[in-house]
Amino acid sequence: MATEKQSLVAVGASTGGTKALATLLAQLPGQLAQYGLPVEPIIAVTQHIDSGFARALADSLNKAGSLQVSLAENGEQMESGRVYLAPGDSHLLVDCCDGNYFCRLGDGPPRDKCKPSVDALFESLAAHSLDQVIGVLLTGMGKDGAKGLLAMHQQGAYTVAQDEDSSVIWGMPGEAVRLGAVNDVVAIDEMAEKIASVLATRK
Repeated sequence: MATEKQSLVAVGASTGGTKALATLLAQLPGQLAQYGLPVEPIIAVTQHIDSGFARALADSLNKAGSLQVSLAENGEQMESGRVYLAPGDSHLLVDCCDGNYFCRLGDGPPRDKCKPSVDALFESLAAHSLDQVIGVLLTGMGKDGAKGLLAMHQQGAYTVAQDEDSSVIWGMPGEAVRLGAVNDVVAIDEMAEKIASVLATRK
C-alpha cells in the first residue's frame, strides 16, 4: 500500500475536459496551501484525446498553472506534485509497490470505444489501498469511468463528480451519480477546494 503521506488524485475527462482540467490544475496548488498541506498529491489524468494532440495538451496544461504536467512513461515512478497524462494511444494504469506509485502503459483494446480509458485507470487503482486516493470524474460524453469510479468508491476512495451545470456534457459524471459511485457532486470551480479539504481530513 502507499505510504501515509503519499496521496494520489486520479482524474478522468472527455468532452469539455481540457478546459475543466486547466481550471482544476490551476486552482489546486493554492487550495492545498490554504489547507496547510505541505506535500502535493500525485495526479494521474486520463483525458480522451487523439495521440497527436496529447503532448500539446500537456504543454498547454503546464502553462495553466504551477504543477508540472507530462505524458506518462511506462514504468516511471510517480512523484508528488506532478501530473501524469495518459498518452493518446495507451491506457494509463497505476501500480503500487513498496509504498510507491508507478505508471504502466497498457496496450489493450479500447474500453467502450475509448483508448485511453478512464475505467482502466480507475480500476487499476481499485486493486490497492485507497485511503489516500481520490477519484475525480469530469465532463464527458458516454459512460467511461463510471464503473471504475464505483470500484474505487467501494474500496474506500473518496470520489467526486463534476456537476451538470458546469459540465459541457454530463454523460460520464452523470452515469457515475446514477450508479451511486460518488461521495459528492460539485461545480468545476469548487473542485480544487473540495479535493484539498478531503486530503486535509485524511492526513
